[in-house]
Amino acid sequence: MTDRIALIAGVGGATGAALSRRFARGGYRVAMIARNAARLAELEAEIPGARGYPCDVADLDRLGATVARVEAELGAPHVLVHNAVAATFAKILEASVEDLERNFRVNTTSLFFLAQKLVPAMVARGEGAIMVTGNTSSFRGIPLRPAFAPTKAAQRILAQSLSKDLGPKRVHVGYITIDAAIDAPWVASARRATGVRPPADWPYERDEYFAHPDAIADEVYHIAHQHPSTWSFDHVIRPFAESWTLN
Repeated sequence: MTDRIALIAGVGGATGAALSRRFARGGYRVAMIARNAARLAELEAEIPGARGYPCDVADLDRLGATVARVEAELGAPHVLVHNAVAATFAKILEASVEDLERNFRVNTTSLFFLAQKLVPAMVARGEGAIMVTGNTSSFRGIPLRPAFAPTKAAQRILAQSLSKDLGPKRVHVGYITIDAAIDAPWVASARRATGVRPPADWPYERDEYFAHPDAIADEVYHIAHQHPSTWSFDHVIRPFAESWTLN
């Protein structure tokens, strides 16, 4: 059994599950954190060497206890993947301060907290990686995201601060912006509700319009294992025909 540990915070049914599978396939024992205990149990049964830890990352007391349990049962993680996200899509007069604060706690505060808990062992070991998944809201604000975009922008700047501090200590920090709609299990119904679908003149297969979770996981895994002489921080990934939301 490998002694390398990956802690993945935010294991939903799409990207988080794919990340768990990819790191397990790479020889890691995977600690999966999510609120949905039933989903974690299913993934435990499916993924060799993976273990689920039900926890809301916004609950810092419980998150701290969960990290302590991971370290006691599996060991100190070599890799942290922060994939947890909370979002609110509403204009300023429809959103609430509580929405903003909840989103900030999940998207930014929990990353800060987890880094404080996990970095000392990484530095002492002389190696480690912190990978953070983001989206275009970390670079720009739009009318529907005043309670969301600031929290993702803060997350990205926090990750950059960590990268500049920890890189010389051989801990690699990377921020992966997913400029795409992700092909999640719920996309079929969401398309009908929100209009997330290829345009009428889309000339390719329907699946090629979306970013695939397994492909995202491959990229995150690759970045986490870059050679120290060629570490990189900012990554923007998108499907081949994406209209470049950030342009």
